[in-house]
Amino acid sequence: MFLPLFINYLYLFKIKEITLNITFFITLIVVLAIVVAFILLAYRSFIQRIVKEKNAQFEAEVLHQKRLVLENIKAQESERKRIAVMIHDDIGNRLNILSLWLNNLDTKGDEIIKKNISTQMSSLIDSARSISHSLYPVNLETVGLVLYIEELIANLSGRINISLNVSPKFQKKDIFIEVQLYRIIQEFTTNVLKHSEASRVWIYIKDNHTNLAVVISDNGESFDYEAVKKGMGIKNIESRIKSMNAAHKWKNILHHGSRLIIKIPYHNEFQDQNSIN
Repeated sequence: MFLPLFINYLYLFKIKEITLNITFFITLIVVLAIVVAFILLAYRSFIQRIVKEKNAQFEAEVLHQKRLVLENIKAQESERKRIAVMIHDDIGNRLNILSLWLNNLDTKGDEIIKKNISTQMSSLIDSARSISHSLYPVNLETVGLVLYIEELIANLSGRINISLNVSPKFQKKDIFIEVQLYRIIQEFTTNVLKHSEASRVWIYIKDNHTNLAVVISDNGESFDYEAVKKGMGIKNIESRIKSMNAAHKWKNILHHGSRLIIKIPYHNEFQDQNSIN
């Protein structure tokens, strides 16, 4: 009678012992899993912190390089302005005075000589003005961007049809921005005249809530960006765009024209460029 009870007791004891062992192993596995998960999370956090620090260092370096580029461009523009003003105000004025004196001279029959000298003087005055203008748009500060672009359009009217559309809300910008925009438009139209065989160019300038949008397009032959991106014309345009911390996109269709879209952000110098879709 006692033997079956004893066997049952041993059986129950073994089952309890096995259950405890299973519980122990499960608990051990759970603890190990938690420890491993904690280690993985700590390692992931460590890696993320390292990556974040590397990204911060990279962004700081990019910011530093942008500032160096901007300072370099501003220094170049300042020197260009100094030389341009000197040519425009000093040499140009002196040539104009000489021209007036020449016209008032009594040449006593030497009209051919007077005419030749006068022609050469006029040519020198035009050259001085052209050199000054190519170095720096001296009068842009007083005239303003829109009127200066309209002057460029008038000068090119005999060679190509250029239309300018400016938003009524457009307000005068910082002189550095206006100079860069004028140079970009000037470079774009020069490239069009030289290479694209276009008959029309369109310029749109619009003030938005967060940025100034500028779109320049033509109806010429266009170009393969990858093939010409190392050319000086494209380099000059994109260098000036970068100096304004602006975003840009080329939309070209071979034989159907080129389009350059520029978005210049307000009040966020040296921040990341916005994408253009």
